[in-house]
Amino acid sequence: MRAKGIAYDTGFVRHGEISVPEFDLEVVARDLRIIRDELHCNAVHLVGGDPERLEQAARIAASLGLEVWFSPYPLELTQPEILELFADCARRAERVRAEGAEVVFVAGVELSIMNVGFMDGDDVLDRVTRLFGNPDRIVEAGKRLNEFLVKAVAVVRAEFRGRLTYACIQFERVDWSLFDVMSFELIRSAEVADQFPAAVRSLVAQGKPVAITGFGTAAWKGSGAVAPRSMEIVEHHEGLPVRVKDGYVRDEDEQAGYLRELLEIFEAERVDAAFVYMFALNNYPHRPDEPSRDLDMASPGIVKVYDDLHWEPKAAFGAVAEVYARI
Repeated sequence: MRAKGIAYDTGFVRHGEISVPEFDLEVVARDLRIIRDELHCNAVHLVGGDPERLEQAARIAASLGLEVWFSPYPLELTQPEILELFADCARRAERVRAEGAEVVFVAGVELSIMNVGFMDGDDVLDRVTRLFGNPDRIVEAGKRLNEFLVKAVAVVRAEFRGRLTYACIQFERVDWSLFDVMSFELIRSAEVADQFPAAVRSLVAQGKPVAITGFGTAAWKGSGAVAPRSMEIVEHHEGLPVRVKDGYVRDEDEQAGYLRELLEIFEAERVDAAFVYMFALNNYPHRPDEPSRDLDMASPGIVKVYDDLHWEPKAAFGAVAEVYARI
C-alpha cells in the first residue's frame, strides 16, 4: 500500500451549521503530527465544508510531509452550489500543491445521496430509502451524477494541476475516464464479508490506482456486522445526536479488529491508498459514566473525544498504528 492514511474532520457544513465550531490550528497541527508519528500515516484525507479550514489544514499537513487529499464534502447543496465550492477549493488546493506538496483533489463524496438534485428525497435517509429495490432510480441517479461530474471535473481542472478523484458509492457507476484515481467508499458488512477480498481485487484489476475511503465502524459489540449502519444506534432530536438506543454495549475491541482485518485485506490486494474513517468525531462525545449518553459508542473515530474536547486513543488507534507500522 503506497498511501497509508486516515480521514481528518475539519467541520462538516449542513444548512449553514458547522459540526466543529472551534478550529484551533495548534490543535490541528498537534493532531496531524500524531497522525504522522504515532499512527505511521504518510497521507491524510482532509474532509469538510469550509474552504478556508481545508486550506489551513492542508498547509499544516504538507509542512509535515504528509500527502494531502483535499476533500470538500458538500452536504445538502444544489449542483451550482457544489460547483462554486469546488472552484474555490480547487484554487486553494493548487496553491498548496504549487508550493511543493503532493495533493490529490477529491471532487466530492457520495454526492448523489448527500446533496440535492440527483434523486428525489428530503434528506440522505429519505434518498437511500427510496433506492431500495428500485433499480430504475439507481440507474437514473448514476446518469445524473455522471453528467454533473463532467461539469465538476472541468471546473476543478481549470484551477488545479494535480491528480483528481471522486469518492463514490459503487452503485453510482462513475465514469472513471474522467479521473486519475478510482476511490470507493467500501465498507464491509456481514452480508458481503465472504465476497469482500474478491471485490477489492476486481477493483484493483481495472488498472487505475485504487483508493479506499470511508471505511470503518463504531465501538459497540456487533458493529462490524452492520458497519455501514453502525452509527444508527443513536437517537436524534432536531437533527442533533442525543442518546444511544437501549441494548447496545460498548466494545472498542470490535472496532479495532474490524479495522485491522480490512487494512490487511487492502494491503494483500494491492490497494494503492487507504484512508480509515476517521480520526475523531467531536460531536459524538465519550461519557463513560453515562452509557445512554456515551455517543462515542456510535462514532467511527479511533480516538474518543470528551465534552471538553480533549481526547484519548481507543483500541482502534493501536490497531491502525500497528498495521501501518509494519506494511
